[in-house]
Amino acid sequence: MTTGTAAARIVPFATYMAFIAIEELLRYAIDHGMAPGSEKSLLFVYPVKIAIVVATLLYFRRSYDELRGSDLRRIQNLVISLIVGIVTFLLWINMDWLLGASSPPQGFNPTVFGEGHVRTALILLRLCGAVLVVPVMEELFWRSFFIRYIIDGNFQQVPIGRFTWASFLATVVLFGVEHHYILAGIAAGILYNLLLYRTRSIAHCVVAHAVTNLALGIYVLRTGEWRFW
Repeated sequence: MTTGTAAARIVPFATYMAFIAIEELLRYAIDHGMAPGSEKSLLFVYPVKIAIVVATLLYFRRSYDELRGSDLRRIQNLVISLIVGIVTFLLWINMDWLLGASSPPQGFNPTVFGEGHVRTALILLRLCGAVLVVPVMEELFWRSFFIRYIIDGNFQQVPIGRFTWASFLATVVLFGVEHHYILAGIAAGILYNLLLYRTRSIAHCVVAHAVTNLALGIYVLRTGEWRFW
């Protein structure tokens, strides 16, 4: 394994996770009077986070030869990917069980701003990030890099979609732990992994993930269930 090829898949994901930690630290500091700002100001962390993740993806773009648009020409697999995305969304909103937490996450709630350009821009940026950026970043890490790295440290020698129980279980569990709703995340990880084994395509996993996030975004905007964001 070369450092560069691993970094191309790790750095965007690590950047995203680092910003989540930064946001939580800022929230703690603001809530305890150790830093200026408010819940409103924290909403601007997300656009910055997405912009920097996009920059890392663009920087490493030549490394992502597993992201093949030609894979999507197989209509049967594309239909399966769309179905997986919708089923994952339905499971997500019905498996909103928190483990070890007394209250749901605050989520991304742009309604703290009144009607206007700021609120609209934040919503659009959130949707674009969730649908166009996060699926690419996460699938490159989890189902291109990590699931193969568990099988062999020289992960690029492992064919996309190779199954082992160790890599399957490790990816599913850690993908769940990454999210507030751990059990929903585990269910999503199972479905995306099964799709990977069926299609042997990262592009199809990205499509399914994007459909899930788009459906969830529409649901959140229609219902006001900001905890899912």
